[in-house]
Amino acid sequence: MASTVKDVAKLAGVSATTVSLVMNGKSGISQETRSRVMHAAKSLKYSQRSARAGRDEALGTLRFLKIAKHGHTVNRDHNTFISDYIDGMSREASACGYKLEIVSFEGETIESIVSSLAGTSVDGLVVLGTELTELDIKLLQAVPTPLVVIDSFFDVLECNFVNMNNKDAVYKIIAYFVECGFKNIGFIASNVQTVNFQLRKDAFVEGMKAFGLNFSTRNIVTVDSTYDGAYQDMLSKLNNGLVVPECYFCTNDIITYGCIKALREFNVRIPQDISVIGFDNLPMSATMEPPLTTIDVSKSKIGYLAIRLLDELIDADEKQPAVKILVGANLVTRDSVAPTVLHS
Repeated sequence: MASTVKDVAKLAGVSATTVSLVMNGKSGISQETRSRVMHAAKSLKYSQRSARAGRDEALGTLRFLKIAKHGHTVNRDHNTFISDYIDGMSREASACGYKLEIVSFEGETIESIVSSLAGTSVDGLVVLGTELTELDIKLLQAVPTPLVVIDSFFDVLECNFVNMNNKDAVYKIIAYFVECGFKNIGFIASNVQTVNFQLRKDAFVEGMKAFGLNFSTRNIVTVDSTYDGAYQDMLSKLNNGLVVPECYFCTNDIITYGCIKALREFNVRIPQDISVIGFDNLPMSATMEPPLTTIDVSKSKIGYLAIRLLDELIDADEKQPAVKILVGANLVTRDSVAPTVLHS
């Protein structure tokens, strides 16, 4: 019987992913580890040709569960966002020798999703946790398959998470507003309950205090998370006499687009009258007028890390402690924030 990736990994004392990376000439592996893998491969008569030939079936199948529990955040508006996750997962799954399946669930209960997974032959699961509660994730953990949740994070839940660092991102936004001369900073929140939305709101309140800025709950506006919903809600608030601050940080780009549309109908100019920063760096943010300053988090990096973590769980001989990874953010500065000179 021909040797497999796992045979080489066991002999070399490394993960199957490391073997796959070495045999395919990838970077990021130390010379000592590379030599150990090559020595093990040679002794087992495992060649690069056999690595490539067996790659399609080498390590098995992973499945990404795209769950839209209510569809307020996992919807058509965010398809680009989710596609970036999938791109990162697909590339790394392929590099590691796995097949990646993508299965969508819309409006289904978590119990029915768990039931549908009973008896599946997949080796690992990545779950889109955007719209999931802590209880939902606990229910999914009943599936006896290694599992990693992305786009969500619970401190006290014994589960594997890969998420963006919301606090780091929000602090960068407040720091930039301060640098531009703003003190009266508002926040546009969402009435849809997701972990990331709540983390951003909490970070905003904490960040305002950390920067020594006066904070008033009157400067927090709550709207729907869809484009049309955010537009209608902001329009209603403006009609009812909402007094806008010098600038707004919006929970995400989709909400930002809807709110900007409403502000324009009230002849509020961006950025001359009010400056705005979004979150997500969706493609439209760079092409709208004016181009939107926003937070960019590498969604493909999150997808990549989810597969790497999942592979380690699959390859482990014993139960592993939960791993929780937060990926940092960059502020992409464009023209939706007025230069300091306009506020001096």
